[in-house]
Amino acid sequence: MGSAVERTDEHVREYLIYRGFTSTLKQLDSEIKVDKEKGFRVDKIIEQLQQFIQNFDLFGLKEYWLYLDRRLFCRLEDVYRSTVNKLRTSLYRYYIINTIQKGNLEKTQEFFQKQALELQGQAEWRDWFILPFMPAPEQNPAFSPYFSRQWADTFLVSLHNFLSVLFQCMPQPVLLSFDAEVQKTTGLTEENEQLRQMLFALQTESRDQRDGDEMVHHKLPAYVQNMDRLGDTELDLVSSQRATSTTTTPSRNFFFTLLPQGRRTPGKPAQITAGSSPSQFAKSKETVQNKEVKPAASHTPSSDSASSQSTQQSANQLAHPRHKKIQDHEKERKELFSKPLQQTPEKKGETGEADSPAETFSDLPDSCSKTCGGGTEGGGLSPEQPFIKLSQEEYGEHHSSIMHCRVDCSGRRVASLDVDGVIKVWSFNPIIQTKATIMSKSPLLSLEWATKPDRLLLLGSGVGTVRLYDTEAKKNLYEMNIDETHPRILSLACSPSGSSFVCSAAALSRSGSVESVSRLPIPISGQLLLWDTKTVKQQLQFSLEPEPVAINCTAFNHNGNLLVTGAADGVIRLFDMQRYESAMSWRAHDGEVYSVEFSYDENTVFSIGEDGKVIQWNIHRCGVKQSEQALAQDATGPFVLSGYSGYKQVQVPRGRLFAFDSEGQHVLTCSSSGGLIYRLTNGVPALESVLSLGGHKAPVVTVDWCSAVDCGTCLTASMDGKIKLSTLLAQKP
Repeated sequence: MGSAVERTDEHVREYLIYRGFTSTLKQLDSEIKVDKEKGFRVDKIIEQLQQFIQNFDLFGLKEYWLYLDRRLFCRLEDVYRSTVNKLRTSLYRYYIINTIQKGNLEKTQEFFQKQALELQGQAEWRDWFILPFMPAPEQNPAFSPYFSRQWADTFLVSLHNFLSVLFQCMPQPVLLSFDAEVQKTTGLTEENEQLRQMLFALQTESRDQRDGDEMVHHKLPAYVQNMDRLGDTELDLVSSQRATSTTTTPSRNFFFTLLPQGRRTPGKPAQITAGSSPSQFAKSKETVQNKEVKPAASHTPSSDSASSQSTQQSANQLAHPRHKKIQDHEKERKELFSKPLQQTPEKKGETGEADSPAETFSDLPDSCSKTCGGGTEGGGLSPEQPFIKLSQEEYGEHHSSIMHCRVDCSGRRVASLDVDGVIKVWSFNPIIQTKATIMSKSPLLSLEWATKPDRLLLLGSGVGTVRLYDTEAKKNLYEMNIDETHPRILSLACSPSGSSFVCSAAALSRSGSVESVSRLPIPISGQLLLWDTKTVKQQLQFSLEPEPVAINCTAFNHNGNLLVTGAADGVIRLFDMQRYESAMSWRAHDGEVYSVEFSYDENTVFSIGEDGKVIQWNIHRCGVKQSEQALAQDATGPFVLSGYSGYKQVQVPRGRLFAFDSEGQHVLTCSSSGGLIYRLTNGVPALESVLSLGGHKAPVVTVDWCSAVDCGTCLTASMDGKIKLSTLLAQKP
């Protein structure tokens, strides 16, 4: 506690210096020098109260007690209210006794005059109004205990103990809790770094093991590894025995020697086909050794016997000088280690082999030639995955299909909305916990977090209203009536500054219902409005050319100077928010535009439409495509969930259909079984699939990506009301 207070004092000093409050800084330093305890000083409060009493400052005494009541006592439960009232009564009596003991009867009468209205109805003060008119009140049995030193000490000790216990139970000041949050964040960062190093160490170990299995020429058979203990005669004998042995106990390294470089898989021994045998491999290996020792020798039976005889003679000659023989064996062993074993193909007529070693193992399973990220054509290792899925958790508090699922700007809270109009505000760090539940009588169609402060939530309904909800106080702050002729609030977007928000309002569908599944070829009329969050008033209405049309999606750039919208007529409009006018517009999709976002560098705009395409547009050249790629229907909608007896539920996209990572190099999209992560490329195709999150049994209808340093959380929400949180670790190259 003391260290936290000292660090907070330093922050306060820096702030005062920055603001130029030098006199306040001097006063702070002087009081800090006197302060021995680095904490909340109860004795200072008691000392201040006694100072008011000794100076006969009734007004200051009352104001100070009221401050304590507003700051501390009002937060207590009702059962402690009687204790607070008793302490206040004793404090006033202590003031009166002090005025009488000091002979200042004017202050005694002043007290009863000013406090008469407040105290005359209280039974414990009924006998005290006669006190100023008594000649010797300290001799009266009813008042004599209050004039004793014992009563005064008992009262001061009781007040001191009460305040001490109260301060221990009360939450710390915001500045001190800030220091605790910093320490907690630092600890989590260090823990994440340790876990990341452990993960990389395990990956390196696994990679080394795989490389070790591939470099089979470093793992020789046992008779070669024991070469330094065997003489030439023993070595030749062991080799001949292995050449004529059966295949009952084959060596694992032998199988990997025959396996081609690109098709070796660690942990799975290869299977021998009829076309090869260990004896054939031993013969081939013996031929290689004979070639290295005697390059001019031929590979005939007579030459082999001659070679064997010469080897025996040399062994007999070198039997006495043992050290020379060891040197020769060590030299030969080094040559075997320095050169990889080469397989010498034999002619079929001489050896009787049916196939070559590469053809012998051509019937291995395809899984042996694939890696976790997909094998390359050349048979080499695949590139490292950009993300590792560390965990996947589920939030299952919704009981119907999800429409929106958004993380706030700080990454601490999530707001999710289902088709029944139920909103859940919840956190996922360190555990998943529901913070608030909002039930709406009217249907809700849109949802957006406010940027400043980030605890506020904008809720758009189907009856022409937008509510501003405080997630911490759990109450509605404002309810704005947008337009009765355009009651469907399809999209909300808050500016980065937090001073305003954009609201898209649309008329009812042709069927007269709030939400219609089938899309009509004629776009529905709509409005795009700008509202001020401070005054809660409409600022202006944007002009939508060539005709007013329903805007399905909206998004600001990083500083709020640009606004991009996607409409039901398939047109993307880019607005200049400094002039509040349309900068450019172009026909983007055949059908409606479902989702639109700025790229990481904000030089392009990505959009997904009803035609099932994701397109990247250059905002500096109107209507110019930079890339285009078709996606499956389960990534763009409308989304279909089929059930028993021909049941079918169809949902039109309302939330975000894609989200970028923190560096804008990867994008998360929807699919029928979970989120899909693509890498953005500059070539063809524009999107390259890198990771499938999975985990869903129903189509995913909206996604979001919360990034923090190297770890990020992907949110995928589906039609069965389930939300999956996939925690990813980015692997840096």
